[in-house]
Amino acid sequence: MPQLAREERTEIRKLERETADRTVAVLVESLLAKYQSLPEVCSYLHKVKEDIADNVDDFIEQQSTADLLELASDGSTRFRKYAVNLLIDNKETKGAPIIYEDNPAYPKLTGRVEYESRMGTLVTDFTHVKPGALHAANGGYLLLDALELLRQPFAWEALKRILYANRISIQSIGTLYGMMDTASLEPEPIPLDLKVVLLGERHLYYALLQFDPGFNELFKIAADFEEEMLRSSENIEQFSRLLAHLIKKENLPPFDASAVARITEYSARQAGDSEKLSTHMHSIVGLLQEAAHWATKNSFPVVTGENVQKAIDEQVFRLSRLKERLSDEIQRNTILIDTEGEQIGCVNGLAVIDLSNYRFGYPTRITATTRPGSGKVVDIEREVKLGGPTHSKGVLILSSFLASRYCREAPLSLSASLTFEQSYGQVEGDSASMAELCALLSSLAQLPIRQSLAITGSVSQLGHAQPIGGVNEKIEGFFDICRERGLDGRQGVIIPAANVKHLMLRDEVVAAVRTGSFHVHAVANADQAMEILTGRAAGVRDDKDRFPENTVNCLVEE
Repeated sequence: MPQLAREERTEIRKLERETADRTVAVLVESLLAKYQSLPEVCSYLHKVKEDIADNVDDFIEQQSTADLLELASDGSTRFRKYAVNLLIDNKETKGAPIIYEDNPAYPKLTGRVEYESRMGTLVTDFTHVKPGALHAANGGYLLLDALELLRQPFAWEALKRILYANRISIQSIGTLYGMMDTASLEPEPIPLDLKVVLLGERHLYYALLQFDPGFNELFKIAADFEEEMLRSSENIEQFSRLLAHLIKKENLPPFDASAVARITEYSARQAGDSEKLSTHMHSIVGLLQEAAHWATKNSFPVVTGENVQKAIDEQVFRLSRLKERLSDEIQRNTILIDTEGEQIGCVNGLAVIDLSNYRFGYPTRITATTRPGSGKVVDIEREVKLGGPTHSKGVLILSSFLASRYCREAPLSLSASLTFEQSYGQVEGDSASMAELCALLSSLAQLPIRQSLAITGSVSQLGHAQPIGGVNEKIEGFFDICRERGLDGRQGVIIPAANVKHLMLRDEVVAAVRTGSFHVHAVANADQAMEILTGRAAGVRDDKDRFPENTVNCLVEE
């Protein structure tokens, strides 16, 4: 009887398997015909058919297909193996996928295997395999922020390894670097075909190019976008159309012509050049939104130039605490700056403080003393290690200029000291070298310099005035000090002539210059600067190689 029972059970299982095999074969054959171009899928379907036939008892126990699907979704281990883990669905995608990953961490790029807790134990299976940005962008384009990518541990090396191999492997960091020996899934690598675009500052590109040997192999095409464009009629028209697009995109009220004109001027100011326009759209969008806010608050039907100016003024007000504190100390004579009278060997230089999102200029007193010596010009800032290399270079040029102009047949027999008074931080840049030269010449010639003037600019060995940066902020910084003390028509700023094209001054400064209560002098060389500062002719050598009597150069040479 036991023998007969075993034979009966064997025959029944054989019959059930044959019945299941014939039943499933009908469905599988239609799928095999559909996916005959994909051998891996056909192989999988054959294995599914065999597995169902081998485990037909599990299906006989259930009531319907709906019950099977419910069990599979609820986590039944018997039926989960028949589930499909769809990593990426491009059914609704039009064209090649374009993916921007704002958090390019290692698991976000390559995918990951998740775990679930069962009875205090972490377990996993293929349904817990999750895709990464590389899977989503496969066949298309992946955009990554270069700085964020480099900040994420292991992400940069993983991306390079995957691009070299042209396939995506999902591996945990612990397994990859031998930090954990826990058994886990190792999904089959997926073939990769995509373009990766790194976005970032140009200094990152050059740093990677220099320090990562494989960078140029993987990222061969560089696209360096210009930060400025020519302020031509055509570009202004295109810029206005761009503003219209941004206004519509941000759902803002309409802007009239005066508002567009003011924003165009603001863009030129951002570029620091009256002949250029800035292409930094983030700041432009911020200005559009803020101007629209003030227009709405004041019940304007359209945004006008007045609203744009209000937005600009409010931006400056929010960031100008340090500037106001410094100006207050100057007005209280804690920081000594004279805006009237005359002094020998003392001149008002101009400096700029850059706070990344805000820049402002302020005056600083530069003094010089001279005496007989061996021709050395002592830069006190450099001696105490407060002067940067560019500033030190500018000072060293001064002794070369003095020797070549005034001591062509004899040694330079003087010693001089230069310093920024009440300067307690690092001094960098050569934009004060013209002011330092004028202070030296004033001390040598014993000619007083007008304190109602400030000067900025770099000087060459030949005495030519060279352009500098931040010219608008420097002029406005001195103007603000003079305005608070009262404009008398004698105050002004001396700048290199090459900086005239960079002037994009505030309306109040332009109005003051127009009425003659404030002046902006453009000079081409040190002689012109000294003539304005001292009110005396500089003098040019005659046929006998002598300077005219009582001129600046004659007194300096004597």
